[in-house]
Amino acid sequence: MLKRLDHLEEGVITLLMGAATLIIFVAVLHRYALGIPALHRHLAAFSTSWAQELCIYLFIWMAKFGAAYGVRTGIHVGVDVVVNRLEESWRHRVVLFGLGCGALFTAIIALLGGHFVLLMSRTDQTSPDMELPMWLIYLCIPLGSSLMCFRFLQVIVQYWRTRTLPHGVHYHVDGLEETATR
Repeated sequence: MLKRLDHLEEGVITLLMGAATLIIFVAVLHRYALGIPALHRHLAAFSTSWAQELCIYLFIWMAKFGAAYGVRTGIHVGVDVVVNRLEESWRHRVVLFGLGCGALFTAIIALLGGHFVLLMSRTDQTSPDMELPMWLIYLCIPLGSSLMCFRFLQVIVQYWRTRTLPHGVHYHVDGLEETATR
């Protein structure tokens, strides 16, 4: 079961980014095609005013799932200059404490976000252009924070067992092999 979750963030982010790119492309194409007299009368009936709002929501969802991806891969923002100078036993404790704080914080945000979404679902508040229920838009808070909390807990277990943290390789791009020789 957990193997299926290994690359959940990448799939969600890829899907959302692809959708946002396609929506922006269609909206820009529509805007420029409206300037062509032969097409104007056919395209004027269709509005893409909703495209900007939808893309903003897609990017918010991407950010929430991107934060979980960052925790899982070790590229989430962290300042470890002082921690790395500690002796091994203290460093182990401080890292576990920091990861635990991250898990606790994201769990609290997930619970409060879930409560907020529940309250929003009882209202008839909708988004301005698309008239989507606002609870649907805010659902990214409990979902993304829950996934991020889960990733913190995974990292805690990994660190407890191996004393290693995930670390992203900033100069490597997956799928791109180096062809030039140095």
